[in-house]
Formats: sequence, structure tokens, C-alpha cells
Amino acid sequence: MMHNVSHVRFFFLSGFNETVNFKVALFSLTLMSYCVVVLVNVALIVIIILDKNMHEPMYILLCTFCMNGLYGTTSFYPKMLWDLLSPIHVISYSGCLVQALVMSIFICNDLSILAVMAYDRYVAICRPLEYHSIMSKQRVLLLVCFSLLTPFCISAINIIFIYRLELCSPYIDRLYCVNLIIVKLACFPAETIVNSIVAYITILIYLFHGVFIVWSYVYILKNCVNSLENRAKFMQTCVPHLTSLVIFLATILLDVFNMRFGSNLPPSIQNIIAIELLIIPPIMNPLVYGFKLTLIRKKILACFTFQIKK
Repeated sequence: MMHNVSHVRFFFLSGFNETVNFKVALFSLTLMSYCVVVLVNVALIVIIILDKNMHEPMYILLCTFCMNGLYGTTSFYPKMLWDLLSPIHVISYSGCLVQALVMSIFICNDLSILAVMAYDRYVAICRPLEYHSIMSKQRVLLLVCFSLLTPFCISAINIIFIYRLELCSPYIDRLYCVNLIIVKLACFPAETIVNSIVAYITILIYLFHGVFIVWSYVYILKNCVNSLENRAKFMQTCVPHLTSLVIFLATILLDVFNMRFGSNLPPSIQNIIAIELLIIPPIMNPLVYGFKLTLIRKKILACFTFQIKK
């Protein structure tokens, strides 16, 4: 029977120790970043929902992608804004586990949605005549559910195995809670073997996602070699997807290396690396798609022109 034997009831987020002398400036920058994240993602979601011409698989997946960006950042920004104004930077044990769970789901969701988007582009370019029969509304709904529920189940299992650990330190050397940092606080390293196994299985599952994306693009590129039409489709719809994928991989790998090997870096640099995952992708993804996809760009320009004329 699993039960929480930890003596820790609150965690101190020691990453905020470096922010004491710059609270006002950091609060302003954080608030501005969060407002931009909300603005660009909500704008894209509303445009897609209101325009019936965009009720297509690619745009539905993009809408889900933006919703996930809002979901992940909501677990971080409000708490950080509060902590920047507070003299004590603490989070309850249960609150820390919830934040770690949400962050894990957010990251896994991103990669799952990117894998589904790669499949959608594969079908659109390599099997265009069958596209609407393969990517039916029912199929898209199933794929969206898969991309959201699978990360939830995997992340929940990881959190359950963290919950059973006895922790000996209440200090988290970071601005927010993540699985790996909490596991490092375990009193008995031998108890974390199961956590490591579950973590490696999780990594393996998402490596398969990566292999699937590569497989999809191998076939896409083969079909683009001798077709001007397919090359145009690739530049229009695949380039934004690849850009989002590269941004995601760069930010997540940088953060993982920071947690594993960044102990010698200045704390301020560690903090910047820790939050770039919550700033760069949620802002860049809607902008990349908004500027590159013609239908969305025209809609944005039409709204902007209408506001100026008023």
C-alpha cells in the first residue's frame, strides 16, 4: 500500500533568493510575458473557433496546441507573480506535487500533439485523396483525446511514485516544482530506483513519438522531391510545425541539461534556463503559425484593418 511518509509539509523555493534585489523589474517582466502568452494564444483559439473555414483537422490540432500552452503557463505564472511580491517563497507539499503534475502533463502534451500534427501533415501530403476519410472528425477527436489522456496517465503514475518517497529536505533550488528535483530530495536513494524505471519508461515512450515524427517527415520529404504542389504545402504547413518542434526540443533539452549538470552555473542563469520553456514556446508557437498560415494571417489582418477603420 502506497502512502506518503515524507516529513516535509512545505517547500522553500530557494530559486527566488536571486530575485530579492530586482523584484519590481522581474514582476513587471513576468506580468508582461504572461499577458503576451494569454493574448497570442487566446487570439488564435478564438479565431479558429469562430471561423467555420478553420474547422479542419490542422486548425483543430493547432487550437489544442495553444490551449495546452495556456494550461501549462497557468500553473506557473500566477504563483511566480505572487512569490515575487511575497517575502517568503513557499509552496505546500500537495501544491508542489500538483504543480509538478501539471508541468509534466504540459510538456508531454506538447510532444504528443506535435506527433499527431506530424501524422496529419503526412496524410495531407502523402495521401491527399484519402485525407478527409482518414482525418475524419471522429478520428481527429480520438487523436486529440489520445494526445491529452496518455500524458495525464503517464504523469500521474510518475507523481504517485514520487508521493511514496520520504523526503529529507524542504528546499527546492528552483522557481517551481518538477519531478526530477523532488526525487533528488529523497532520504534514501535506493527508494528512487522505481522512480528512475518509471522515468526511463516515460522517456522511451516519448522517444517513440520522436521516431514517429521523423518517420512521417521522411515520407513527406520523399513526396515533396518531385512535386511543386507538395513543396508549396510543405513550406506553408510543415515549416511552422518543424519550427515549433525545434523550439520545443531546444528548450526542453536545455532545461534537462540544466537540472542534471547545471549546478556550477550562476543561480540567475539557472533561473533563466528554468523558465524559458514557459516563455519561448507558448509565445512563439501562435506567432509562427499566425504569420505562416495564410488563412489565419488573413483573418488577423482583416481584424486589424477593421479596428483601424473604426
